[in-house]
Amino acid sequence: MCYCDPHLEAEALGATIQWEQADQCSSLKWPGDAERGKLPHDVRTPEEAVKSGRVSVAIDTIRRLASMLRDGPLLMASVSGPFTLAGRLTQLPREGAQSHEAFPEEALDLAASTITKISGAFAEAGARLIFIHEELLPPLSSESCDVWASLLAPVLNVIRFYETLPVLLMTDEHYLSQNIDLVFQRSWDCILCPVLQPSTLEPFAGIPEGTTAPLGFALPLRAFDTHANDSTNAGEALKRVVSGFRPSLLTTAGDVPPATDMKHLLKVLESVPRSY
Repeated sequence: MCYCDPHLEAEALGATIQWEQADQCSSLKWPGDAERGKLPHDVRTPEEAVKSGRVSVAIDTIRRLASMLRDGPLLMASVSGPFTLAGRLTQLPREGAQSHEAFPEEALDLAASTITKISGAFAEAGARLIFIHEELLPPLSSESCDVWASLLAPVLNVIRFYETLPVLLMTDEHYLSQNIDLVFQRSWDCILCPVLQPSTLEPFAGIPEGTTAPLGFALPLRAFDTHANDSTNAGEALKRVVSGFRPSLLTTAGDVPPATDMKHLLKVLESVPRSY
């Protein structure tokens, strides 16, 4: 994984990252009198954002690794989804994302254009798999799902243009469960990767039978917090996933906790059947 920073695009568009000393949790501050729920004034353009400091560093990192590791590891990067970035642009709290209308159209358009530019730059530099991480997803109607698909279409197209694999990573467990039918009724030019249900560590029961879309699954982090002999540990979760589905990709819904027994986890991963 070459670059995965949830605040990369917002900072590139003009936000300042602030760190709270108590728990080192980052927050965003926009210049001027940025009003909650509206697009900030003097926000940068997507063309300016892709040339900003840390985006340039990310691009250079991928390019250097691609030149050094030819035919080696799969280089991956991550960008925010359009709803997620629009929510950060408008300082929309998670509890405020109750409908598609809560996201201003101009914020969604800017978000989609920005991640299209940055995704294309990552893929051109040598990334061969790009996660589009949608962690803030409102309840969708058929019409708003069409809007979401239209926002994602240019992102997927530019990633595919460079023969890179796009993965739509959806980790808003609450709203995803409400939208699961709409999401899987569509035809997507990417791997769909929903988070598993944290209560049972099982794939979504709502995924329609006969779904032909390439699937991935994101394991909830609590799967990695338990002891090796616990029935809810990562090993048991992985076994249940691979026995019921043939996912194209297994990942986590966030950073693996520091207390994870990495030796045990590596043994579990080695036991998972792979097809090439």
